[in-house]
Amino acid sequence: MNEDTIRLVTIGRILRRRWRLLAVLAVAGALFGYGTSVLVFPPRYTASAPVLLPGVWEERELLTQVDIATSLTVVDRTADALHWSDVSRSELRDRVSATAGDGNIITIAGTADTPERAQRLADGVAQQFVQFAAEVAGSGADASAVARTEALRKQVAETNRRISELAKAADPGQTVESVQSRTALENLRTSLEAAMKKLQEADPSSNKSGMVVMGQAARPTGEAPPTRIQLIVGGALVFFLLTVVGHLVAARMNRRLRTEPEIAAALGSTPLGVVDVPGEWPAPGTDGGGRGARIRRLLGADTPWNVPALEKSGDEAGRRLRYRRVCARLREQLPAPRRLLVVVPDGDEIARRAAGQLLAEAKNDPLLRVVEVSVDRPIVPDRGTENGAVVVLSANSRTAEELAGIAEACADGRHEVVGVVVAGPVQARPARSAADLPDDATLTFAVPGRATGGRA
Repeated sequence: MNEDTIRLVTIGRILRRRWRLLAVLAVAGALFGYGTSVLVFPPRYTASAPVLLPGVWEERELLTQVDIATSLTVVDRTADALHWSDVSRSELRDRVSATAGDGNIITIAGTADTPERAQRLADGVAQQFVQFAAEVAGSGADASAVARTEALRKQVAETNRRISELAKAADPGQTVESVQSRTALENLRTSLEAAMKKLQEADPSSNKSGMVVMGQAARPTGEAPPTRIQLIVGGALVFFLLTVVGHLVAARMNRRLRTEPEIAAALGSTPLGVVDVPGEWPAPGTDGGGRGARIRRLLGADTPWNVPALEKSGDEAGRRLRYRRVCARLREQLPAPRRLLVVVPDGDEIARRAAGQLLAEAKNDPLLRVVEVSVDRPIVPDRGTENGAVVVLSANSRTAEELAGIAEACADGRHEVVGVVVAGPVQARPARSAADLPDDATLTFAVPGRATGGRA
């Protein structure tokens, strides 16, 4: 697993090199969201009707009224009043909700497929709730208690009448006794009126009945969430993020070897150098043809996104010098002139071109023959005139297990892997006038510093 830290520059590289693929998948996600809005979440509209509960109510009593508003009885009565044949009673129950707010107001919400139906549903449930609550309040009152309360009112009225008569019959003078009598009668009248007021407030049949629907429900002008636009945007965003996360996970799980020492260690051999090949990074495991390759090229997925940008190489003379140094190291390692196999993994275009250039620069010293082997089932020709193998491959193209398989195939053919050459693509520059120098000419450089493309 690759342990490189995921940074913002990595996200930026994905956006730059995979923008066409990301755009296509985002459009696919938008289409998926649209299909979901049509098949799974069709448009829904919600309307609300407020119901006022006069009197003094405790919180638990308001919650009880909320449960009554969404009860089966109220919803079934609403269904009978609406006569909607395309909506079942159970489905209608799922579309009705109620909440208790401040000021003893219960808000009843109804959801339907059109604004008109949503309005009718909310109004219907509110009306049926008020009627049902009135029936419950009327039937729940005790008849004897009501009769006693009415008799008490009559007695209080009669007492008030007698108090008025006594006040008129009292001595109208301004003596102390007459003033005290009239004051006592007025205090008694006030006490009786206060007692009757408290009795009326405490009577549940008088202060917790008479619920009022506070107007018609407003017709909704927009869809209830999730709306179609939300599903389309959400689908595009989800597909986009999943694609980015997929690239990051693939990069973390990438086990292809990148550096020359890692590749040489996997093959159990000696690194001979890094050579430059003018070109582009190919997609690992692709041959550049067929419908799949054309689709990958169209989407911009035909080259790895997580490889560094191509560096500018030197001129043709500098590139040839790197190949000649590799050939010189081969001659130094061989005890005697030998024929060698140049093993190239199948499908590695960069390595194949590097092997051809190496063969051209060797000039039969040492004598080289290029063979391509399959990575899945590598088979190397048996030892004959060749006695040894040089593996040429591009960086970040093969895993350690695949390279170990190539090394085992060389061992089965009785070939010793005498060296490894790593090829990397670079941006080609126009050739200098000295590019066509003779093979025995001495190549020199006037540019100071380290040449690009790695060591050779």
